[in-house]
Amino acid sequence: MAIKITDECINCDACISECPNNAIYEPDTEWSYADETALSGTIALPSGGEADADEMNEALSDEFYFIVTDKCTECKGFHDEPQCASVCPVDCCVPDEDHEETEEALLEKKAWMHGE
Repeated sequence: MAIKITDECINCDACISECPNNAIYEPDTEWSYADETALSGTIALPSGGEADADEMNEALSDEFYFIVTDKCTECKGFHDEPQCASVCPVDCCVPDEDHEETEEALLEKKAWMHGE
């Protein structure tokens, strides 16, 4: 399952540099699938559908840091545990029960993003 950031976030910036997939963004920041990944052009999304990897998307929150679910792999293939959760001083990086994924699916997502 992906990780989400709850509204208890204090915008401390601890998590953003820890994410190996560049799935975490500052409040009110546009994002793209291509940001720090191997993705480019028209892509098939892991959640279904298509998108332009280079297109900028609206921020998912204008108040606190947010995680783009389609880019979150819970750090599978990089670390033993989600790094955002391990460094968060207020424990607001938690499993997103609305986006459950198997370890296999998370590793496939990692390979998809990083061209492996």
